[in-house]
Formats: sequence, C-alpha cells, structure tokens
Amino acid sequence: MFYNAKNGNLKIDNTDMDYISFGTGKKVLIMIPGLGDGLMTVRGKALPFAWMYRMFAKDFTVYVFSRKNELEEGYTNRDMARDMKKAMDMLGIERANVLGVSQGGMIAECLAIDYPEKVERLILTVTIARQNDCIQSVVDSWIELAHQNKFGEVMKDVTVRMYTEEYVQKYRFMVPLLGLYPAPKKPARFITMATACITHDVYDELDKISVPTLVIGGGKDRTVGPDAAGEIAEKISGSNLLIYPEYGHGLYDQAKDFNQTVYDFFMK
Repeated sequence: MFYNAKNGNLKIDNTDMDYISFGTGKKVLIMIPGLGDGLMTVRGKALPFAWMYRMFAKDFTVYVFSRKNELEEGYTNRDMARDMKKAMDMLGIERANVLGVSQGGMIAECLAIDYPEKVERLILTVTIARQNDCIQSVVDSWIELAHQNKFGEVMKDVTVRMYTEEYVQKYRFMVPLLGLYPAPKKPARFITMATACITHDVYDELDKISVPTLVIGGGKDRTVGPDAAGEIAEKISGSNLLIYPEYGHGLYDQAKDFNQTVYDFFMK
C-alpha cells in the first residue's frame, strides 16, 4: 500500500470515530484537524493525506483522527481530548508527537494538560487558549448559517478568511462554486463542534503544559486573530513562537516551509 496508508474506524462509547494512518517510522505523530472535520471527516482519505505529508512517512507513523461521529449537545474540546486519549489507548499508542491545527490545537492543549503522559512534543497552530472578539464573531456567524442549513455560505466564508487576499484573488473563480457545498450528514455535529470553539478556555491552565512546545500563528489571521499565538506562548514555559506575518489562518497550506518546520521540531 502507498506509504502504508490505511483507513480505520474505532468503536468508542455508543458511536464510532474515523481515523487514518500512514508511514512506517518509529516515532508517532498525531495530527488533529480543525473545525472543518465537522463538515467532512477523514474517512477514506488515507491516500491523499499520505501523499500530502509523505515527507513524514519514513521517520513517523502518522495518525489523523476525526471527532466521534455522534456528539451530544454540549460536548467540549476537553471531552474531545478524552476521546483522543481513548483512541490512543485502543491503538496501543503510549506517547506521541501532537500537531493540533485550529480547533485541533484547542483539543491538543486539553490533551497535554489532562494527559501529559500521552504527549511527547507539541505544536499548536493557528489556535486559541481563550476567547477573543475575532473568533467569537466569526464562529458565531458560522453557527447561525449552519442553523439555516447554509453550509455553502459557511464554506465560502471559511475560504475567504483562511487565505491571503492575493491567494483568494488568484482562485476567485472557485469561490462561487463553494456555495454549492452540500450540508454534512450530521449538521448538529458541526454546530456542537463550533460551539466548543467559542466556549474554549484553558488559558489559566497553560502553565501545566511542560512538554517542548512550538506555537505557530499568522500575522493576518482573521479567524482566531493575529495575537492568539503570542498569548499562548507567553503562558507555556520554555515554548517557542513562530509567526508568519504574511499569512493568515491557512498558513499551513500556504507557507512552503510549514511541513519542514513541523518535521524538524518533532525530530529533535
């Protein structure tokens, strides 16, 4: 199989969780995706992920976990971190390098705070530790659109906010097509996940994170705000801060050295 890519599913509680894995390395890397997982899980995407992140395949065994497929109302990022720990235990993963992006970073914070024995090194990318006006306004608007079943409008706004104006202009012909994006099979799941984003607050607990940590932010982030990364780094003792001043929330797609930066930090 291409880069040992595999699609998997775990039975957790009264539901299940999709995940993928690839690579053959001795080191374990877990990637936790953002709120986009509420629109589409990683189910069946092992091959494209393996190709996109193929530089990790030799030295790492990589896992990408979705949230559970059924989330009860009021489910928090801390609950999702508990699910992550359960999934790791079920797969025999004792300890891992963890990369959390956006809401995935919020979950990664909770994992490192509540289950420090499971985290070896940590990268928190374009995420928050507590609320600010930017994320409240943005995610509130997505929740409102989701309640109206206007997921195409959600996708258009997500895309425009994620990338630089130059990037959006280059692919502007694609933006109207995003309006045709269908509603997810479980719209309530997206709303629950989005609500978890705007109720997230572990700021006063960040000093419990003691593993080597890299915090990455975008100077033009219009989703969580440009100052969120610096706020996190100030509270985690010994952490490193990397700001891409020219990029926004989608810097992990746009910054050409992002994957190399992640690789180098986790190989230390």
